Amino acid sequence: MMRWWIVVGAVNAFLSVAAGAFGAHALKARLAQDLQVIFETGARYHMYHALALVAVGLLGTVRPSALLESAGWAMLVGIVLFSGSLYALALSGVRVLGAITPLGGLAFLAGWALLAVAAWRATP
Repeated sequence: MMRWWIVVGAVNAFLSVAAGAFGAHALKARLAQDLQVIFETGARYHMYHALALVAVGLLGTVRPSALLESAGWAMLVGIVLFSGSLYALALSGVRVLGAITPLGGLAFLAGWALLAVAAWRATP
């Protein structure tokens, strides 16, 4: 299962780069500056957490654990809720979508906390 997190992380890194390029090129002339910043924030956090998913998978190849699995799921949920809501807000202009973003942030925090505990417990 841990190899799966490496693949999911790599796919999300790919999607983050694609989103960033789309935002920088295709959306530059179409979105207001504030919406461009929102889109870029979504892409940046998407990449951070894609790399974190790769780290979850790599650590899991050495010391698999349920905590690592939970960390991976929390970060993936965070990507969907945080970055996804920012992408949707920027593209639609519907500001109420910003209410979803903090839920993704909480999922990110949970993922990092779980990763820290899993790493601590895996250390001999």
